[in-house]
Parts: sequence; structure tokens; C-alpha cells
Amino acid sequence: MSQESSHRVVLVVDENSNPFEMSCAIEVFGLPRPELGRKLYDFRLCAAEPHTRMRDGFFTLTGVAGLEAAAEADTLIVPNRPDTEVPRAERVLDVVRRAHARGARLVGFCSGAFTIAEAGLLDGRRAACHWMWEQSFRARFPEVRLEPDVLFVDDGDILTASGSASALDLALHVVRRDHGAEIANHVSRRLVFGPHRDGGQRQFVERPLPPVPDESLGPLLAWAQERLGEPLTVADLAARAAVSPATLHRRFRAQLGTTPLAWLTRERVALACRLIERGEERLDVVAARSGLGTAANLRARLRRETGLSPSDYRRRFGPEPVAPPPGPSSSGSSSSGPVRRGSVPPGSLPSGSVMIPPGRGTVPA
Repeated sequence: MSQESSHRVVLVVDENSNPFEMSCAIEVFGLPRPELGRKLYDFRLCAAEPHTRMRDGFFTLTGVAGLEAAAEADTLIVPNRPDTEVPRAERVLDVVRRAHARGARLVGFCSGAFTIAEAGLLDGRRAACHWMWEQSFRARFPEVRLEPDVLFVDDGDILTASGSASALDLALHVVRRDHGAEIANHVSRRLVFGPHRDGGQRQFVERPLPPVPDESLGPLLAWAQERLGEPLTVADLAARAAVSPATLHRRFRAQLGTTPLAWLTRERVALACRLIERGEERLDVVAARSGLGTAANLRARLRRETGLSPSDYRRRFGPEPVAPPPGPSSSGSSSSGPVRRGSVPPGSLPSGSVMIPPGRGTVPA
């Protein structure tokens, strides 16, 4: 039976809001996950008016809760819209301020950073917004530490994404922060979307048409992901791709917006996270299997990527025994073992690896 989630995510929709970002939030936070055996979030939509005209009049949204629903939000997704110069309604900004004052997490997709800044909550804080609005944002909110070249910014209790597509990146980042890497992987596979693009990746990635089809990095990434525990170097990747390290670096920059070494390190940290989530407690084993080498390097890399030490990460996302249901026991019965926080029920996914380059696959069975 599906378990209800106690974490409520509320999306505020306002006049001329973008339908795409609303759909991203519904897809990631609102859909049931029967294959996981529980809901990840309790999701609600709310609006200031009974009839809300969406962007460019594409359609009118009706039948959602009023702004009072935001009072129960643990995470509040603020409204965004293309007409950033038009001030938000004061009652919408009040809802955002009250949510922040009582400790709710605020999320802004695309131009949502304007809403949070207009509420006066971003002064002195880091934020992301679409590159097209960089100058406008800086002029209106000079006290905000704008990071214009990144996909999203996680500043603790306020998270902002730069554009429409990066709304999915940030939403999956929130799932990963709340439920761990394996659950985020599962949600991304349902979306047929790469499960992790680092928030610091550039917004605008030039992708010129390759002169020959075999310049795609997909086969190389899949090959490397199967060998993360081996002492792979950038030179090894270049040799596998039959190019020079300089050429490989240019291709990574062009296709992924990052460097080969940074990609390799993030993949190894992601694998280490999955090993910890699956119950491996020996840090030297996790470090060796993930290719991070030593427990000290594992600690440093994990803290840099997640903000948590290995022990804190294990307490948050690692195995947690669940008491068996009441009823008569039989000496011949077998136990299915402990159920982990954020785990996928056994048998709900096929065995072996699921690889969606350049994202994170599962640990090979």
C-alpha cells in the first residue's frame, strides 16, 4: 500500500505564469510513484484568483485552491512569468514572505527569482536567473549575488533555476537532496531525462553540428560509467575516444558544459552515494569501488557535492530497518530484509544496469 508523504509542496500560479514550469513541478513532485511504494511529496496547486490566465492566454487555470493553501507548504514554488517588469500582486508577495518567515523552503523556476527578490528575500543571497534577464535583474536588485552563468543555485532554504529546462534539473536536485541519489535516478528515468546536471554547469552550451557522427560522447560515457572503480584518468578517456586530451576537453565543454575530470569526479561521487544508500558502511570499500581511492578523499568529495559527511549521508539516506507487519510468524518463512529510506522495492526494476548517458545509471547488479 502506498504511504502518504508528510512533506507538502505547494506551487503558486499567478497571472501569465509559464505552463512549462508548472508542468515540471507537477511531473516531479505531484505524480504518484506506485513502483516506490509511497508518495514522495504531498503536492498542491494554488492561485490568487479562481480563474488564472496563463502565459499569452494559452489557457485559463481553474479549480485549484486559493492562496491559503500556501500556509501549509513545507516547500513553496513561487510563480514565474515572462513579463518580469510587471510587479507581482502584493498578496502573492505576502504569501512568499510568510512562508519564508515560518521556515518553508522557497523554489523559483526561471523568472521565479524575480518574485523572490521582489519579496525582499534575496538581498545578500545567491541566485540564478535566465541569461536573457541578467542586466534587468542586476539593475532592479543590485544587492542580490546573481550567478548568471549557472543552471541553478542552491542557497539552502532558497533555490533558484535559470531557465525553463533547468527547472527539471533543479526539481531533480531537490528530490536528490530530500530522498537520495537512487530515488532521484528513478524519477529521472521515468522522465527519460538525465538525472543530474551540476548546478554550476553553464546555461548556454554551444552544440555545433559534429562533422562526423562518432563524435558523440555517449559511448565513451557509458564505457566509463561501467569502470568507475578502475583508476581511470582523462588520458585513458582520450585514448578510448582515440583523440588527444585537448580535443576531448573541447568536446566535453561543447557537449556537456564541463570538463572530463569534473564529470568523472561527479560520477564517482554519485556511485559512492548509491553504495552508501544500499548499505555499504565501510568507507574504504566505498572509496575503492567508486574510484575515489581513499576514505579521506571520499569524505572531502562527498561533502563538496552534497554538503554532508558520509556518516550524515548514511543517517539520512541509508538503510533503515522497518518492523514487520503484525501477524503469526512461521519458522519456515523468509524475511525480505530491511527496507531503506528512499529505496525501490525489490523486483520493481529490472536487474542489471540502466544507463542513460550522460546521467547516472544504477550500480550494476
